[in-house]
Amino acid sequence: MAALLVFGIFIVLIIIGVPIGISLGTAGIGAIVNFGLGIPMISRNFEANISKFPLIAIPFFILAGTLMDKAKIVDGISRFIILLVGKRRGGLAVAGVITCIFWGAVSGSGPATAAALGLVFIMPMIKQGYNKYFAAATIAAGAGLSIVIPPSIAFIVYGNLTNVSVGALFLGGILPGVLVGLFLIGVVYIISRRNNFRGADESGTPKEILKAFVGSFWALLAPVIILGSIYAGIATPTESAIIGVFYALFVGVFIYRTITINVLFQAMADTVVGSAVVMFVVSMAGIFSWAASTLGVIDAAAGLVSSLTTNKLVFMFLTMVIVLIAGMFLDAISIMYVFMPIIMPALAALHIDPLYFGICLTVALAIGQITPPVAVNLYVTANLIKSNIDNEMIKFVLPMVYAAVFALVVIVLIPRISLYLPLLSKLYTP
Repeated sequence: MAALLVFGIFIVLIIIGVPIGISLGTAGIGAIVNFGLGIPMISRNFEANISKFPLIAIPFFILAGTLMDKAKIVDGISRFIILLVGKRRGGLAVAGVITCIFWGAVSGSGPATAAALGLVFIMPMIKQGYNKYFAAATIAAGAGLSIVIPPSIAFIVYGNLTNVSVGALFLGGILPGVLVGLFLIGVVYIISRRNNFRGADESGTPKEILKAFVGSFWALLAPVIILGSIYAGIATPTESAIIGVFYALFVGVFIYRTITINVLFQAMADTVVGSAVVMFVVSMAGIFSWAASTLGVIDAAAGLVSSLTTNKLVFMFLTMVIVLIAGMFLDAISIMYVFMPIIMPALAALHIDPLYFGICLTVALAIGQITPPVAVNLYVTANLIKSNIDNEMIKFVLPMVYAAVFALVVIVLIPRISLYLPLLSKLYTP
């Protein structure tokens, strides 16, 4: 009865189109009220779920990424990469994915990256003769790397849920993120060749490339400062997010001179909206998880999951399939809060490393950002080309989904890809 009420209300609300945060909160609060778990627990859980020090990093990373976008830092790095790629077939599309890989080391949000880089790449690609749906799909797929390549809001939430070091998760996401990026570059190049999509108008001369590199120096330095402060032991992930904000302000105000008072206030307003959405989902998902756990629903579901198989690899692939399907309908944070309490006992029972699992999970969640019907990155780039997510766009995005899934299979089969850097740095001990 309890499981039917908790999950039934949630699923029905999702099906009829109610926003995810409200669906989770309604189901959780409904269960608390119906089963007499104590109405005061609603406010206590709401506050407890978001008043955690590691979560402070989320608004600061959002603000750092927003400021770097407003400062036009991405313009310099995109110019440098485009000149490097030159006139090669599909060069602009490949440059777009490469820039997404870099921007993933600045922004921890897929939709934010899709918006920032979509403005830089989509229209130039269309002017060069690229299909507009392909251009939008390429940037949307590349933007998904932002939650795999550190810093990542998804890793912060996962670390908060599982007590895995966020710094180790950040380091562990680098190689898998680059691997997925390489697979995306491969499929984008193949599609470009088949459709005769061109590169830039001309290749950059050594002098132009050097000038572009100098112009992009401050952009290239951003991830070094943000992530380097963590790995050098100078700052925690939360503190590094604050460092990123001050670095973005310094570059935007004193180097590029693109951040004015009005721009700063707009960036802060955008950050408040973005952070409020994330924190609302976190708080509502926490209430949902607490209610389900108190009613014994989580334990029953965890027992069922643990009994499905005793084979680690089978469990990993089964879980990834479930997450990929869930990613078509739910956002990354909601999936973590709904599924992780159920999955964690099975991870312990099967002796599956939680950091390795977290990396695989996040890659699967990144794929969910481009799988309709709830494909947040695709919605952002579709809006930029004034279109809906129709069959034409899906035709181009599906090969990218397949490429990312194939990369996920490799990452699942080879745990060392995720664990190598954290173990090498001694930031993580299994």
